[in-house]
Amino acid sequence: MFLALYAFAIGAVIGSFLNVVIHRYPREESIVFPASHCPHCNALIRWYDNLPIVSYLILGARCRRCRERISIRYPLIELANALFYLAIFERTGVSPAFLPIAAIVSMTIVLIYIDLEVGLLPDVITYPGIVIGIAIGLLQLGERFPDFTLAESWIDSLIGAAMGALVIFGIRVTWQFVRGREGMGWGDVKMLAMIGAVVGWRALYPELMIASITGAIAGGLVALRSARGMQAAIPFGIFLGISLLVVVFFGPALLGWYLALLLR
Repeated sequence: MFLALYAFAIGAVIGSFLNVVIHRYPREESIVFPASHCPHCNALIRWYDNLPIVSYLILGARCRRCRERISIRYPLIELANALFYLAIFERTGVSPAFLPIAAIVSMTIVLIYIDLEVGLLPDVITYPGIVIGIAIGLLQLGERFPDFTLAESWIDSLIGAAMGALVIFGIRVTWQFVRGREGMGWGDVKMLAMIGAVVGWRALYPELMIASITGAIAGGLVALRSARGMQAAIPFGIFLGISLLVVVFFGPALLGWYLALLLR
């Protein structure tokens, strides 16, 4: 129980750092200096006002100095990362396997939110993500921990990375040829390469299916509310990231559910 709570706490602390990255990277600010401060009044945030999740509740979602509202995004990311770390620990226990899986989860959360805010999928995250994905394959985590959907070998990872990049690259080139403009950016190509390296080539189909379905639903809702209609741009990296988290944690259960429907 103590170690599980420790994993949750570490996840919340890392989640707090993810908030810094999400806020500062698009603004080309250092993620190290200056220290945490209010984006409205620039007042330094004291340690007792910077406790993940807890400080947000104690402060009533407002800066202690200027009383401007603190975005709900901050505690949500801290809580989400903490819960993911707890879920990982429940499956891996005290094992080196915890580290690469936790790293991929945190990196995916950052990619989702940065793409949501500014439509970017930074290379500084996707390239290391590919490397970590190949490490997951080298460690054969998909075979050792069947409760996760992960690459089972380094060959599985390499094929997954190549196939992931080629699929999005093909869609990108085809869309540009047919419509005369870009439909997806190079960031999507690199992100799906990262995803393929993490989950292996066999899981790319459900990954893309979930991303496409959720993206289509969200795109339809945005089109209804936007003056641009179906021309409104939707960052696809958001849905690639969400589907990665779904496939990694729920892939085996979804596969069992799907097979049960087929065998009825």
